[in-house]
Amino acid sequence: MKPAATAQQTRSTDKLRPLRPRLGFVGLGWIGTHRLVAIVRAGVADVIAIADPDEQSLIGAVPHVPGACCFTNPAQLVDLNLDGIVIATPSAQHAQQSIAALKRHLAVFCQKPLGRNTPEVSAVIDAARSADRLLGVDLSYRYTEALQKIRQLVRQNELGEIFAVDLVFHNAYGPQKPWFYDRQKSGGGCIIDLGIHLVDAALWILDHPIINVSSRLFHQGERIYDLADVCEDYAVARIDLANGTAINLTCSWHLHAGRDAIIEASFYGTKGGAAMRNINGSFYDFLAERFNGTSREMLAEPPDAWFGRAAVEWVRRLAINRSFDPEIEKTVAVSAVLDSIYENAKL
Repeated sequence: MKPAATAQQTRSTDKLRPLRPRLGFVGLGWIGTHRLVAIVRAGVADVIAIADPDEQSLIGAVPHVPGACCFTNPAQLVDLNLDGIVIATPSAQHAQQSIAALKRHLAVFCQKPLGRNTPEVSAVIDAARSADRLLGVDLSYRYTEALQKIRQLVRQNELGEIFAVDLVFHNAYGPQKPWFYDRQKSGGGCIIDLGIHLVDAALWILDHPIINVSSRLFHQGERIYDLADVCEDYAVARIDLANGTAINLTCSWHLHAGRDAIIEASFYGTKGGAAMRNINGSFYDFLAERFNGTSREMLAEPPDAWFGRAAVEWVRRLAINRSFDPEIEKTVAVSAVLDSIYENAKL
C-alpha cells in the first residue's frame, strides 16, 4: 500500500496543476448552449458569466451554470475578471466581438466562421497576435475520430500521394434562424455554413497551398451571378492544390437528399484510399474506412463524443498557456478559399 501524501506534498502537487480558467459565454442559442454544457460537464473551467440579448435563451442556460452572472448586453462581460470568452452569436458579430475581447486581453473561442470574409478573419487574428492571447475557432469536425485517423494515414504517407479528394455536405433541412439567409448577417449560404468544415478538413489533412478555385452557386435551382441578392443553397467547387491534388466540393441546404444529411470526405492516393461518412443520415455518427483495391478496413466508428470536443480542448490549452498560437493563422487560407468560391461563381 502506498503511504498517504503529506500536506506539504499535496500543496506542491496542487501548484503544478493548471488553474481552471474563468470563462464568459456570449450567445446562448442551440450551439452556444451545447458548448456551455460540454465545458461544464468536462469540469475544465469555471463559468462566471453568460450573456444573450434574448432573455429566454438566458433562462434556458441558467440551470447549467446556476451561479453565473447573467447579462442581456454581451459587452458587459469584457469588464469582468475573466480569462476567456466563448462566442456563439450570429456570424456578422463574430469579428467585432472577438476583437473587443482580445483588446481586453481575453482569450477567445469563437463559433465558425471567425469572420464573414478574409479581411475580417485576418483582423481577428492580428488582434490575437497583438494581445498575445489564445484564439480558437469551432471547426469541430477536425475533432472526430474519423478525420483524425484519416489525417494520420495521410501524414504517414500510408496512402501514397493524394491526388483526389471528394467532399460532400448536404443538409436536407437548412438553418432554422432567419439571419442565416441574410448575406450581410451570415456572409453567405451553404458554403460558409457547411463548406467551411470540408475545406478546413482538406487543408488540415493535406497542408498544401491553393493555386486555383472555380465554382458555381445556385439558389432554388437557378444559378447565381449576383451575390448581393440571395444566399446560395447549392454549391459546387473545384479546388486545385500546388502539389496537383484536385478537391471536389459539393454542399447544400434543403436538398431532396432522401435522408437528413449526407456528409462525406474521401481521400484517394497512389497506395490506397480512405473516407469518412455519416451513418444513416446522422449529423453526429461517423465511420472511417481505409480502402485497398476492392477491400476495406474499419478505422473508426461510433460511439465518438466529438461534438463539443473542440471547445473543451481549447479550454484545456488555455489552462496551460493563454498565449497566441500561430496555428490559428491557417484559418486565413480556409477563408481565402471561401472568398474565391464566392468571387469565381460570378464568372
